[in-house]
This record gives sequence, C-alpha cells and structure tokens, in this order.
Amino acid sequence: MFGKKLNGDDYLVDFGEFYCGIVDFTNPEAFEWYKGVIKKNLIEFGLDGWMADFGEYLPTDCKLYNGVSAEIMHNAWPTIWARCNYEALKESGKLGEILFFMRAGFTGVQRYCALLWAGDQSVDFSLHDGLASVIPGALSSAMMGNGLHHSDIGGYTSLFGLKRTKELFLRWAEMAAFTPVMRTHEGNRPDENFQVYDDEGALEHLSLMTNVYVKLSPYLRDLVKQNTEEGIPVQRPLFMHYEKDENTYDIQYEYMYGEDILVAPVYKEGVSRWSVYLPDDEWVHMPTGEEFRGGHIEVDVPFGKPAVFYRKSSKYKELFKDVTKIFKEMVKDDYGN
Repeated sequence: MFGKKLNGDDYLVDFGEFYCGIVDFTNPEAFEWYKGVIKKNLIEFGLDGWMADFGEYLPTDCKLYNGVSAEIMHNAWPTIWARCNYEALKESGKLGEILFFMRAGFTGVQRYCALLWAGDQSVDFSLHDGLASVIPGALSSAMMGNGLHHSDIGGYTSLFGLKRTKELFLRWAEMAAFTPVMRTHEGNRPDENFQVYDDEGALEHLSLMTNVYVKLSPYLRDLVKQNTEEGIPVQRPLFMHYEKDENTYDIQYEYMYGEDILVAPVYKEGVSRWSVYLPDDEWVHMPTGEEFRGGHIEVDVPFGKPAVFYRKSSKYKELFKDVTKIFKEMVKDDYGN
C-alpha cells in the first residue's frame, strides 16, 4: 500500500509536525483504496470541492510497486494523483458538480484536473516567486492546455523575515478579480503577516474587487464554457488575439481575460502610475471609463483603480459599463488608506 525504502521498510516523510507514508499509486489495490477514501470522506461527506494538495509529491529515493525508478515516476506522479481524484468523482457521478484543484502537473494532467493554482508564492512583489510570478505562470500553463488558473491572494510563503504588507494584499486582490477563481489565504505564518481583517480599508478594497468579480460572472461563465468546449484558456497571452502585433510576443506581465478584457497587474510596490501596452484597438479603462487607442500608455493606478481595459466594441460592453459604475460608486478619495 505504501512506497518503500530500499531496505523494504515503509517510506515516511517528515512534514515538520508529523510523519506520513506515501500511498503507492502504482499498486492497483492502493489506488482503488485511496479512491474509496476520497469517496467516503470527501464526496459522501458533502463537500463541494477541495484542494488536492501534497498527494502529487513523490521522493526520488523510494521503491515502488511497479518497479520503475522513483526518479522516473516523480514527474508522472501529479497526473496519477489527479486521475485518482478525477475517477473518484466520475464513479460517484459528481463530475461537473464537485471541483478539486492542484498546483502540480505533467503530461496528461489536463484531462483530469480542471483547475490549477499557482502554489506557495512568497509574500512579496518579486518576479521569481512573488505576485509577478503568477502572471507568466498562468499564461504558460494556459498554453499547455490548463485553461483555468488562480493564486492565493496575498501569497503564502513567509520565510527569512519576509512578511506580507497591506499594499501587496491590495494589489493581489486587484489581479485576482480578473482570474477564474478569487480566493484569499492567510499564509503559512498568519500572525506575522498582514491580514485583510486587520484593516477596514483592506476590507473595503476586497469588497470592491469581489463585487467586480461577481458582476463579471456572466462573462466568466462564457469563458469557462468556451474553455470546456474548445480548450481555449480563460487567461491568454496578448498574441492569441493580436498575432500580427510583434510587440505582444514579448509581453509576460499583461494578459487577455477572454477576448475583450486586457489586464496589466501592478506588480511593483510604491507606484502610482503604471505603463501599459495596448494592441491596436479601441480600449476603455474599466475603473474610469476613459478611452484609449493602442500603443504604450501610462495610467494612474491608485488602489481600487487597476490597469484593466475592455474593448469598446465588445458585445459585453454594457456589462463592462456596469462594472465601471461599481468602481466609481465604491472608490473614495482615501480609498484603501
């Protein structure tokens, strides 16, 4: 049932607070047993979904039932883990009703896991592992067939003195409202980091961005439907819709949210103006209603007025105008401060 050490003993992993064994999913009996665990303790219990976490990890020095080196099976493990969760749902008749999400993948995972999350980002603005890193991560996974992606608002990992700030949380929430799933996280050291419930201004900000997310739900439903039927991701590189514009191929930190919304998240701290590249089209700044043509522009980005634009000719323009009303009604002069 469990992966073994080379001497035949059960392989135990130290997670810091406890030890745990590794279910050997190459053993058909173990695979079926764990599907039963998911069915009984998650599905029959009545959950609507779960984070399928940790099961995707395989140490490279353990011995498996199928006799294949764990160094080879390590990368394949996330897909096997996803299939275990998927088959539990399918056999229970709950596909489409219950959603699980994962952070890891490999060839074939697209078939089994509908939703990815970015993993345990650092609680900072860094390009390599902070807020900024989520954007190219979402676009890279999108182009590999993973059409739904999201991240922990505010990040997760707080190590070596790194602590989440209010500013980071506000900027992350602005981006998350324009992703398929909007979800906050306290992080691995909640008491040492800023939390949204610590501050009235942050609560107002999260309320605004949540209202924007909900208002856009008809648009998002259409995007998810398109992803289901055609495989087109919800978050897309700009070149998917402006392929003749050579500038779009080098842009890593902006994305299309469907065909009609362009999002340029503020991923640096301490800024009040933000540079954006707009492909040749007629664009409307969603928070203010100001109109722009294509090219390099700069916009004011106080908290609550993210650099988000929609195509003026969009068939969803009336919906987008309603979102602009939400921004104008909820954002005050001292908003977020």
